[in-house]
Amino acid sequence: MLDLTRENILQSLRSVQDPDLHRDIVSLGFVKDLSIKGGDVSFRLELTTPACPVRDQLKAESEKAIRSVIRGVATIAIEMTSNVVGHANERKDAIIPGVRNTIAVASGKGGVGKSTVAVNLAVSLAMDGARVGLIDADIYGPSAPLMLGIDERPKMANQKLLPLEKHGIKVMSIGFLVDPMQAVIWRGPMASGAVKQFLSDVDWGELDYLVFDLPPGTGDIQLTLVQTIPLTGAVIVTTPQDVALADARKGLVMFTKVNVPVFGIVENMSYYVCNHCGQREDIFDSGGGSKTASELQVPFLGEIPIHTGIRIGGDRGIPIVIGEPKSAHAQTIRQIARNLAAQISIQNVMSPPMPKIEILLNT
Repeated sequence: MLDLTRENILQSLRSVQDPDLHRDIVSLGFVKDLSIKGGDVSFRLELTTPACPVRDQLKAESEKAIRSVIRGVATIAIEMTSNVVGHANERKDAIIPGVRNTIAVASGKGGVGKSTVAVNLAVSLAMDGARVGLIDADIYGPSAPLMLGIDERPKMANQKLLPLEKHGIKVMSIGFLVDPMQAVIWRGPMASGAVKQFLSDVDWGELDYLVFDLPPGTGDIQLTLVQTIPLTGAVIVTTPQDVALADARKGLVMFTKVNVPVFGIVENMSYYVCNHCGQREDIFDSGGGSKTASELQVPFLGEIPIHTGIRIGGDRGIPIVIGEPKSAHAQTIRQIARNLAAQISIQNVMSPPMPKIEILLNT
């Protein structure tokens, strides 16, 4: 057993490894404000995200590590805090200096529930304590106003639009600015220009994560957007059937070509569980998202079942993670959000800044 000293405490904590970053919590700089008073030990564990999926595990392992090798310890007080690691990108810092990470939620085709996933992920990250914004970049089919229950227009301050706030997140959508009964009939450059303005002409303030709900598909608009937006990375949403998975692969290839990392795949409408008998039905097949993620060598973030409450929440403007926070379906989505936050931290901590690469589109 070792004596109760600052050096020995830190040495004991070097045995605690972050399972995602594969380094000990001391070398990662997580241990802050270490104090020893008599036999009482206190310190902070400052993690890379408030949505860390292993925060409780790290806390328990830290206390165990100290007690197993240090004599004379009475109490151990560990405060869990976070400081989200930002994506190092000069262009991002020039356009949206207060935003640390930008995440695109995309799909190779429509109808896979991409917007539902984007909204619930954004709200889930906020529920874990992160500062989150959401840009509804689907200009032709904006759904954020309905899914978040927002029916007002943004105001101006200091010549910038102020994003509307609901369920703990800041939101901007073309749906706030046009008549909901009128179709947006714009050519590609106009649509792309509107999204660019959502970056430069909106006062986002300080955000840990800014989520983009992209239009479905992999056409010219999508390419223009992902080249304009300084993205930290992307999430691909798919359903289990082969036709959706084929399009998900195309979406991943698009991000690869424009040098945007893919944080993982989310399989939506993965299965259905009967409310009466509890039997699981794989309506759209099963396991396709996990298999595709393995083939493409990207993480599989999780699967979301078909559930009436998810649909009702979207229609009523109350995402299921808010409306039914204790339900298994809400907990599944919140875990996916934590898995995403972990992948963002891994990308930012372990990877060097991406080189500047100019992509020329064929005309």
